[in-house]
Amino acid sequence: MRSALNQTELHVYGAPMAMIDHFNEYAARFGGGMVRGSAPLVSVVRLSGAIGAAGLGRKGLNMTTLEAPLRRAFGKRGVAAVALVINSPGGSPVQSELIAGRIRQLSEEKEVPVYAFAEDVAASGGYWLACCADEIYASPMSILGSIGVIAATFGFPDLLEKIGVERRVYAQGENKSMLDPFKPENPDDVQRVLELQKDIHGQFKAYVKSRRGEKLKGADKTLFNGDVWTGERALKKGLIDGVGEMRSVMREKLGDKVRFMPVQRQAGWLQRRLGGADTFGGNFARDLISAAEERALWARFGL
Repeated sequence: MRSALNQTELHVYGAPMAMIDHFNEYAARFGGGMVRGSAPLVSVVRLSGAIGAAGLGRKGLNMTTLEAPLRRAFGKRGVAAVALVINSPGGSPVQSELIAGRIRQLSEEKEVPVYAFAEDVAASGGYWLACCADEIYASPMSILGSIGVIAATFGFPDLLEKIGVERRVYAQGENKSMLDPFKPENPDDVQRVLELQKDIHGQFKAYVKSRRGEKLKGADKTLFNGDVWTGERALKKGLIDGVGEMRSVMREKLGDKVRFMPVQRQAGWLQRRLGGADTFGGNFARDLISAAEERALWARFGL
C-alpha cells in the first residue's frame, strides 16, 4: 500500500489526475483513452431507482431498459471489469431475478468480473442485484439488507355503501377476486398471500446463500428477517466484502491508470420528453399510483 499523500502532493497531483479521469471517461466511449497502453477499462452501469416497470417521471429498473446497456458494458473491447453502482430500495422480485441472472450470464460468457457498489440504499431487490456481483462494497453509511418480502394494501369494505355506489364484479374462479379491497378481509385470502410470500422469501434466501456462501456470518433468523444495516454492520455480517467507493476500490484492484466508461440507459424521444411515460393518457392513473408506491419504497429508508 502507498503511504498517504501530504497536502502539497495532493495539490500538485490531484488536479492533473482528475483531468485525466475526465479525458479517459470521454475517450473510453469511443474505444480509446488519453492514457493508452495496457490501461484497463471498467464499464460503469448505474442501477438507480425502484425495480419494476417504467412509468411517469421515472425509469424503472427492468430487463427491457437494461438489456442493451448491459450488453454494451460487457461487450466493450478491452473491458477488464463491470462496476454496478446501485441505489435501489427494491421492487419487483421477478425483475430482480431476471436482471441479476442476465448479469451473471454475461459475466460468465465474457469472462469479465463484476463488482457492486452500494450508494444510499441497496435493500430488498436492490441487495439481490448486488449479490449478482463477485464482490460487494458500500459506504459506511449505506443501507443494505431488507432480505424479506412485503405487501401492503388498503381496505374499504363500507365506503361504497356510505357514498351510495353499487359495485358489480363478475368473475370465473373462486379466488379470482382475492383481496378485493371493497370486501371484508378473508382469512383464507390472507393465508394464501402469506404462502406466496414464503415461497418468494425462500428463493431470496437461497440466492443470497448461493452467492455469499461462507462469507455470511450469523443465523438465518438474524440475516433474513427483513432487517437493514449500515455498511459497517453489513460488513461484519458478511453481506458485503468491504467498505469503499468505486474509483478507489477499482484502482486498488486494477492500478492507477484504470479507465472508467459510464454506460447509460437510453430512452426514446417521447420518453425523454415525458420523463419515462409510455402513453399520453391510458396509463396516467396507473403511473401515478406506481410513482406513489416507489416513493413509499424510498421512504422506508428515510430517503
